Parts: sequence; C-alpha cells; structure tokens
Amino acid sequence: MLYEDVNVKGTINLLEKAKEHNIKQFVFASSSSVYGVNPRTPWSEDYYVLNPISPYAATKVFCSELIGHTYAHLYNIRFIALRFFTVFGPRQRPDLAIHKFFKLIDNGKPIPFFGDGSTSRDYTFVQDIVQGIRNAIDYDKSLFEVVNLGNSRTVTLLELISAIEASVGKKAILDKLPNQPGDVPITFANVSKAKKLLDYSPSTSLNEGLEEFKSWYFANN
Repeated sequence: MLYEDVNVKGTINLLEKAKEHNIKQFVFASSSSVYGVNPRTPWSEDYYVLNPISPYAATKVFCSELIGHTYAHLYNIRFIALRFFTVFGPRQRPDLAIHKFFKLIDNGKPIPFFGDGSTSRDYTFVQDIVQGIRNAIDYDKSLFEVVNLGNSRTVTLLELISAIEASVGKKAILDKLPNQPGDVPITFANVSKAKKLLDYSPSTSLNEGLEEFKSWYFANN
C-alpha cells in the first residue's frame, strides 16, 4: 500500500500540479525493476511486454507507462521516464546493498547473502546517472519517452562482494539465505537509446565507483 500511495498517488499529484502551473517538462524516476524476469538481455525500452514481480515494480510500470503517457497526450506535458539501473555512489542510502555491505564488512559483521551469488546487477555510478538526468531536462524532440540509464555491464553478487572486500581491505562474513521473493536474477541495460536521445555515455567502472564511495564513506563514518 505504501508503494501505491507514494509511487502512484504521489506521481499523479505532481502531474496535477504540473498541469495546474503549466509545467511542460516532467522527468520521472522509473526503475529497471519494471522488466521483471526477462531473459532477453540486455533489456531494451521496446520490450512492450513487461513482467514485474514486485509491488514496487508494478507501480513504476503504472506510472511511467500509463499515467505519464496519459498526461503527455491530454495536457501536452513532455514526460521522460528514466529507468535507473542500480545506482550507487557517495551519499547512497544506508539500506542499499553497497552501503550496507561496506558498513557490515568494515565492522566485521555478517552480510546477507541471498542465493548462490550468481544474481547479477547493472551497477551504475551516480555521476553517470546525473548526466542522463541533466540531459533529459533539456530534451525536446518528442512528447513521451522511456529511456534506460544503466552502465550496460553486469556484476554478480559474488563479484560485487569480492570488489568491496578489496576496497575495504577485509573479508566478508556471509550469512547465507534463500533467494528473495520478488528479486530478479539479472538486470542489464541496453543504453543505445539513451546515447542517441540524451548523449548519455556512462564512463565509471564498478571499481572506480567503489573507490569514490569508499572515500566518502570513511570520511563520514
């Protein structure tokens, strides 16, 4: 109910305010989770059959694919939905994986390890994401677009933990758990549309991003 209240009602409220104040550019934070379980990787925006497997993902589909398009059509509000792929970097929320793993490994506490470690994510550094958002603010070639913002590289859970161990300089203690319901096996972005429409060009590798996060983390903990 919280996802519905925030993602659906919240987005509609903002679109209503945009209509009321004659705002003509609306940039929406969507999510890679809308693709759900889809083996056709890397994922492209023209995959019209989406298979969300969590309430969060379903609400993002509703907002970005349906409500946004409706307001663009009815009220001439340009709606650009950006599908973010696992954003990380300095000031990341402490409940998200990289921040959580850094803290737990640094403190010598077990980290939650779901499944066999083969699940993979397209980790995207925040600075690259910001470049895409900034260019989306100025985009004016069409009234409605859905665009992937990812790094177009996949990293397994095992590879991520190994990279964080190297960055922190300590070994992880694994608390092995079953796969989580609603957790997809892979996310992988095709960013060719973003490059074409938004001149988007992610340039930060996982290890480079982890070093940026590390500098911020140890300066603030």
